[in-house]
Amino acid sequence: MDPASDEWELCNDDGFIYKRKKRRLAEPSASQPTDPEEEERHRKERKRKALLKLKKHYQKEISQWELLSSTLHAMQEKTQDKRLQNVEETPSFLDSASNLVEETETGCGSVVDELLLQVEAQEAIIHDVSNLCDVAEAMCNAQEEQLNQSFVNLPVWSSPRELMASLCDN
Repeated sequence: MDPASDEWELCNDDGFIYKRKKRRLAEPSASQPTDPEEEERHRKERKRKALLKLKKHYQKEISQWELLSSTLHAMQEKTQDKRLQNVEETPSFLDSASNLVEETETGCGSVVDELLLQVEAQEAIIHDVSNLCDVAEAMCNAQEEQLNQSFVNLPVWSSPRELMASLCDN
């Protein structure tokens, strides 16, 4: 086997098969400690650095989702406040039937106005939720496009001849 083929490994990621460069762990040398506690400390430090790198990588996406979450939470509070306000302003139908009849006969316009206000509030809520959905869909589409582009940019796909050569090597 030639040394060039040892540098690549085949990966099967849920049915998607691709080649990637082999990862090599550093061989223990005189500079690296052989003490198990020291090795554990180094392993934890590598893990911490890897997690910090991931956090930095995804921080923009995290902040976008936090913004969406806070906006949705504010909308829910606004909706809850409107509901409570409408409940307090709406006359109780259990109090008396005569009040309802009088209000209907004399103030039919006020009931219609109140219903119109409720519909307008619901329309504003639907509009806000629709905007949030559009933003979330745009974020998902951008993430999907970025993921797709990462597969398209693989060096294996640079030309059909190189692709066939790499497939025939196996």
